[in-house]
Amino acid sequence: MAVSDVRAVALGGGHGLHATLSALRRVTKDVTAVVTVADDGGSSGRLRRELGLLPPGDLRQAFAAFAAEDGGTLWAEVFQHRFGGDGALAGHAVGNLLLAGLFEVLGDPVAALDEASRLTGISGRVLPMSPEPLEIEAEVSGLDSEDPGAVRRIRGQVAVASTPGQVHRISLHPVGRQPRPPHGCVEAIEAVLAADVVFLGPGSWFTSVLPHVLVPDLYDALVRTTATKVVVLNLVPQPGETAGFSPERHLDVLFEHAPALRVDAVIADRDSVPDPASLRRAALRLGGRAHLGAVADPVVEGRHDPDALARCMREALGLDGGHHGHRG
Repeated sequence: MAVSDVRAVALGGGHGLHATLSALRRVTKDVTAVVTVADDGGSSGRLRRELGLLPPGDLRQAFAAFAAEDGGTLWAEVFQHRFGGDGALAGHAVGNLLLAGLFEVLGDPVAALDEASRLTGISGRVLPMSPEPLEIEAEVSGLDSEDPGAVRRIRGQVAVASTPGQVHRISLHPVGRQPRPPHGCVEAIEAVLAADVVFLGPGSWFTSVLPHVLVPDLYDALVRTTATKVVVLNLVPQPGETAGFSPERHLDVLFEHAPALRVDAVIADRDSVPDPASLRRAALRLGGRAHLGAVADPVVEGRHDPDALARCMREALGLDGGHHGHRG
């Protein structure tokens, strides 16, 4: 497959962003990952609490995706390796510790991530969506057995992702400060404005995808950019935060959080869409066209197939005939 010169930016976090990056590197070599920084669980949460740094886990996942696609399979494996045992290092991923060390030594998360790219020899760029750790707060119903309609506020990515209730809305703010809107990463904003195509999703909708539109200056860049904007939907609803959501409900929730955002295309797995007409209508409400293809991995349930997703990306971008996308 010929590599095009498309400048691509992918926004997300965790396994969903890993899926987008793996597919996108089959379409173009010029890829920037813009990664959520609100994780408060596991190894990332421990490093964030103990050192006051950006949580490195989602950033590490992006590096692992790039390294695997660049032939650096050893780096990908080492970055993802977790220490065993029951000591102080137990559960920490090697990549998290390396990134935390670079953050402390260089004092600038963007400089640290660029240096990690040089160390690992990857050609993609990894950026945080914000230079400061952020906290997700959600309005959730269904947590009170005596009053199922009562709405409660819960805090933290892990709490939101695993809630047994129904998430209605989220907000985002810096950690441990007076509530104020979070600052966007300047380099991430510049990348979005300079891109030919911007991808949002798949991933945990409320904790990996929607946070990007809740950083005001990043949201403004997403609205203003002339890039083709593509939403990639999940294969299945996430247990907890989007349980029972239809594919079109994901788009409606995106619109509720980002009413000024318009998209050009929505990619979904055709076997995961029970009502294609409803999805097409929901995509139209956002200004885009739905592209349904067989993008699920036939072997690993719940995972996108990178080759199939790359083909659907090319179709959505009009690249099959050699056209390199549009900027308008």
